[in-house]
Amino acid sequence: MDEHKVVVRRLALLIAASAAIFGLYALRLIFLQLVHGEEYAARATSTTEYRFNVTAARGDIVDSAGRRIATSTTCYNVVLSRLLIGSNDLNETIRSAVEILQAGGESWNDTLLIGYADGAGHYAFTGAADSERDQNAIAAVKEALGLQQYATADDVMERIVAEYELEGYDSTWQRILGGIRYQMEQEAFSNVNNFTLAENVSDRTVATVKEHSLTLPGVEIAETSVRSYTDGTILPHVLGRVGKITAEMWRVTDENGQVTYPLRDRGYAMNDVIGISGLESAYEEQLRGQDGVETITRDSEGVIIDTSITTEPQPGKTVMLTVNSEFQKAVDEALARNVQQIAATYNVDASAGAVVVIDVKNGGILACSNYPSYDQNLYSTQYSEYSSDPGLPLYNRALQGLYTPGSTYKPSVAIAALLSGVIDRTSTVYCNGVYNYFSDYHPRCTRHGHSGDIDVVTAIKWSCNIFFYDVGRRTTSDVYDDYAHRLGLGTPTGVEVSESTGRLTTKEDDNYTASLEVQAAIGQGNTVVTPVQLATYAATIANKGVRYRTHFVKALLDTNTGEVLEETAPEVVEIIPDEVGAFDIVEEGMVGAAQTVAGLANYPYTIACKTGTPQRSEYRLVNGRRQYYTNSTIIAYGPVEDPQIAVGIVVEYGGGGSRTGELVADIFNAYFFERSGGMTPVQEGQLLE
Repeated sequence: MDEHKVVVRRLALLIAASAAIFGLYALRLIFLQLVHGEEYAARATSTTEYRFNVTAARGDIVDSAGRRIATSTTCYNVVLSRLLIGSNDLNETIRSAVEILQAGGESWNDTLLIGYADGAGHYAFTGAADSERDQNAIAAVKEALGLQQYATADDVMERIVAEYELEGYDSTWQRILGGIRYQMEQEAFSNVNNFTLAENVSDRTVATVKEHSLTLPGVEIAETSVRSYTDGTILPHVLGRVGKITAEMWRVTDENGQVTYPLRDRGYAMNDVIGISGLESAYEEQLRGQDGVETITRDSEGVIIDTSITTEPQPGKTVMLTVNSEFQKAVDEALARNVQQIAATYNVDASAGAVVVIDVKNGGILACSNYPSYDQNLYSTQYSEYSSDPGLPLYNRALQGLYTPGSTYKPSVAIAALLSGVIDRTSTVYCNGVYNYFSDYHPRCTRHGHSGDIDVVTAIKWSCNIFFYDVGRRTTSDVYDDYAHRLGLGTPTGVEVSESTGRLTTKEDDNYTASLEVQAAIGQGNTVVTPVQLATYAATIANKGVRYRTHFVKALLDTNTGEVLEETAPEVVEIIPDEVGAFDIVEEGMVGAAQTVAGLANYPYTIACKTGTPQRSEYRLVNGRRQYYTNSTIIAYGPVEDPQIAVGIVVEYGGGGSRTGELVADIFNAYFFERSGGMTPVQEGQLLE
């Protein structure tokens, strides 16, 4: 009986213990599932999302007729993804990728200025000793690696080998891998920032990389776009260039030593392409577009479970220019042909020049030519040849070139004198070939086509220096400079890209004298202006004192639909009141001047012009006397009855300004040819005959 009680008691205790244990399990399950169920479920299925930029296609630049000038074409880059490489050996992954690139004859992203080891195993810096940029880059490498500035290239490579664990590789691969690893670090390679190993690779390389995709995780082909030009000779100086963001652009240190990253703050990645000059830079925000987002999702075990484009990239806007590309090519050809013709015909050293053609009605630039020039599509491969060419083909003479205007300045002095009341239509100055106002200075006049009492119309027609010496002296430079500025000389024209301002001769000049002031009145002295200012000035005269902002951009378009999003309205920046008919009087003289110029005298439309033969500083000795070299300059507009275009031209070492008359005629022919379905005014006149 006692044993039965013991068994029952033990059984009861066992049941109680079991119940207690099951109760604890039940309570734990309740705790896990009901109280913290969502938390633990989230942990069990946790994922991490990584977002990468998908570069938007850059917007096109098109001419006024919608023809593409600059566009984006698809290309392929080899990209390394830290996220997808995972636990694989990074150095070996890079080496395998480089071997593929080597087999395809490709280059890779490595800017380390150290060459390969020599026979003794020593390295040397490759940066040019006289290049500040190269020396700064070498200094930055030493600083980044914690070395003193006196460190040698061997010291740098020793630190790189240790830093990136490259001891097991030979010297060639140490240099290759070390350069790439250093570049990756500079571009902040990480799980959220891919590294572009090679750009614009061949189809063969693309295929090889894809064939090895299973054995080379993290070595990817990324589709992107590269800038290309339908005709690289059209407006290269104005379009400008795009390029990869440099270290100097990415990391900016101000005068107080404060470091900022302005491009990063604007949403750029370090290896992005950006407009760095010309319209590409001026319209960077509009051309750039909005990058998309690719999202890669990884689970708690590190396995990639999803890759998707979560935000589609939006292409940049299309920038439409006021320039007509066919007219631009015709002006380019005419400029080159006429410069060469002037050199051959007159046995002078003419070898360079610039032309700007403006729409009188709104200030839009229709053509902007430089000679010699270059091809955008060849810029990278032929930069050394271009930059060393004594003709300076990379120099934007049309917008940056500063030239003494010579007698093309005289109409501005006439307008100033007429509007300020110094002279009127009938006022005369006696010209006997020598200006004798000063006792110790007697400047001369050629008296070409004139002598005796000269009025303003005759003075402009025959370019009488004596008339403008005297009228300029009486008007004073304070007054005629003011009008010249308002007409568009020595002041910004408003173009969207970089331009030189130039300057006029003033009483504040260090070398100012009364005789300098009369020289300034005929466009000499210290006065220098640009060809685009000459064209703007001519257009303002044609508009009777109304000056428009000179501009290249006509409109912004939606790249997908072609819809006009924003149009450039004509902008009046100056109005010169004229109650005495000054502009009509000056125009009469300029029409007369055109009748003295070959190519314009018998032109079917009435053209107004003023030539100039400004002296250069260089001279040669002829019979013991200095004979200064001269440029050819001209301003022109027409048809006078209803002005449509205005022209500013400079030919370096061209001699007499009248030698550019044929070039002006060629420009007008090209303009009317483009608008008449293929017939010039001269051809129309021949048909009528």
